[in-house]
Amino acid sequence: MSKERGRKVIVTNRKARHDFSIVDTYEAGIVLVGTEVKSLRAGRASLADAFAYVEGGEVWLRGLHIPEYEMGTWTNHEPRRRRKLLLHKQEIEKLIGKTKEAGLSLIPLSLYFSDGKVKVEVALAKGKRIHDKRRDIAKRDARREILRAVGRAAKGKV
Repeated sequence: MSKERGRKVIVTNRKARHDFSIVDTYEAGIVLVGTEVKSLRAGRASLADAFAYVEGGEVWLRGLHIPEYEMGTWTNHEPRRRRKLLLHKQEIEKLIGKTKEAGLSLIPLSLYFSDGKVKVEVALAKGKRIHDKRRDIAKRDARREILRAVGRAAKGKV
């Protein structure tokens, strides 16, 4: 049996990049039970309402929905239980300081397999205000319009 290599994305939190400005990102391991891993291998998970927080010197993830494994028995897991994230002590201490003093949040951006192990990309993020979101949408629309104009010019349809 060959060992898995590389990075295989299970699920991403697309709304997080829209609602938050990303300050810093961290890769964290996650403590799971067997049926959760089997459900993730089937590609079933949701980060829609997920968030991370620091409690008692440990980082926890709440709101991650991993549906029950269909072939599981009475040992199946609870879909929305809180899960412990595995980070280095220095990273946890840095996160404690930043979340308390600067008012930043911990938001999971993606869940993926890295060399066969489940990892979570967690971002230290600051919430965007409505005018920031509008500015980002205007920049994106302008960039798209420029690309369309370049494409038309390249085809000779000026």
